[in-house]
Amino acid sequence: MRACRWHLALAFGFSALVNILYLAPTLYMMQVYDRVVPTGGLLTLLFVTVVVFFALATLAFLDHIRSRILVRAGLRLDRQLAGAVLSRVLGSRDGGARINQAMREFDQFRGAVSGQGALALCDAPWTPIYLLFCFLLHPALGALTFFGGLLLLVLAMFNERSAKPRIEASSKASAAAYAAQETVATQSEIVRALGMRQALIARQLRERDVAVAAQADAQFVGGAYSGTIKFLRLILQSLALGLGALLAVQGEISAGAIIAASVLLSRAVQPIELVVGAWNGIVQARQAWGNLTELFAATAEQDTPRTALPDPKGDLALEGVGVRAPVGDKPLLKHLAFTVSPGEILGVIGPSGAGKTTLARILSGGMAPDVGKVRLDGADYAAWDAERLARHIGYLPQDSVLFAGTIKENISRFAGAMGEAAETVDAKAVAAAKAAGVHELILRLPQGYDTPLGAGGRGLSAGQAQRVALARALYGDPCLLILDEPNSHLDMDGEAALLNAVKAAKARGAAIVLIAHRTGVLGVADRLLVLREGGIEGLGPRDEIAARLQAGRPSAPRVVSVN
Repeated sequence: MRACRWHLALAFGFSALVNILYLAPTLYMMQVYDRVVPTGGLLTLLFVTVVVFFALATLAFLDHIRSRILVRAGLRLDRQLAGAVLSRVLGSRDGGARINQAMREFDQFRGAVSGQGALALCDAPWTPIYLLFCFLLHPALGALTFFGGLLLLVLAMFNERSAKPRIEASSKASAAAYAAQETVATQSEIVRALGMRQALIARQLRERDVAVAAQADAQFVGGAYSGTIKFLRLILQSLALGLGALLAVQGEISAGAIIAASVLLSRAVQPIELVVGAWNGIVQARQAWGNLTELFAATAEQDTPRTALPDPKGDLALEGVGVRAPVGDKPLLKHLAFTVSPGEILGVIGPSGAGKTTLARILSGGMAPDVGKVRLDGADYAAWDAERLARHIGYLPQDSVLFAGTIKENISRFAGAMGEAAETVDAKAVAAAKAAGVHELILRLPQGYDTPLGAGGRGLSAGQAQRVALARALYGDPCLLILDEPNSHLDMDGEAALLNAVKAAKARGAAIVLIAHRTGVLGVADRLLVLREGGIEGLGPRDEIAARLQAGRPSAPRVVSVN
């Protein structure tokens, strides 16, 4: 906002000029009724008409410039903050759930800064100018304007108190409804296949009804106050005409002042009416400001400068790592402590719900543990800049997760968007694809590496997507590989390519954590870690742990729970 202070100051200054020029029609009427009509002075009429024409043309031009300045302020806010908001949301643990809501709130705030609400607030401080002119015409007219404006201001305050909770409820209900709709829309194929279309439509309509009802409630209340304020303004205008006529009959003001009084009163109270009309947007913008402020405060650690550490070799260590479940008291991971050396493959096995995927997310840096530390070459993950750390980690999630873009862009982690040379990106993407054994498969696609994928990686089979995701994990030869169920969608050829890729990464000295249900790929592991209910049940050489598992004794150590 400080970066936009000159925009706002200029808009406020132009508002002063605009509001002064709004007096031109009033003065014109007074001259016409007091000078032209009684004397028949057509030359005077010509001159005052030319003057008011230029005054109103200047007013229109300044008003246009003022609007452009506010729009420029909104554009500057977007340049300054849009990337920062996205970075803060994506860097937080619940980023996926909050990103759409945060950007909608930012757009609401930006729209209020550059829209009608800001114009109304810029005009409101100049109401005393019109009040002063009303008093100059006659104290009685000034008193009518003052008490009428005061009444409208009281109604505006009641409108604010009444509208605020309703608008907040409407915003929350709308955000929940939109989030649910987006989730269903991204899974429309599954919805159709399972015959859930009508059921989910009914559910979406119920959620939408709640949001629409809350929004309608806020609009009904706001509309009632707006209608009342408009009625009072019209009544005040009529009273100003009547009072002006009375004063003119008594000889206290001129005939021209009758019309001038009505126009001045209307202009004095109009900003209040405009503010009330834009109040819903102003309240939503204020709420969005508060939410964005909370977001930046909650993610302030992202601004902490971090020393650029040397490239790691891949020496991974966990020290008492624990993760609490979002709901309930049962921890997802309990006091995990183990190491993985460069050139070593650690296989991780365990039943469903044992915490394997949570462990993969922790090791990849995608989420932070609630207790304990994860270290790479002795440095805590928290000591690294997140983007720099990610360059040294290759992560293949359980569900692949490709993005809209070309095959090359997905493999290269969209490095081209950050300005990396195209030749470098191409060479590293092809090298990663060859390392993953997917180069030939990509060449057979319609446009090869430039084949576009839809949202969620649409355009590839599950097995193809998993192999491309493996190439993405290998991009840049990371020193640490985290592979979560990397063979879940692979055929025999794909699994063979996976094993070759893992062996090659091991040969170049990468530390590898291989999580799998299908034990066929675990034959390359040096050690096995058995997880059960979030704790380590067994850890040791592969053959020894495998023999104990077959005998039904995985050699469980004592497990320390996370409080």
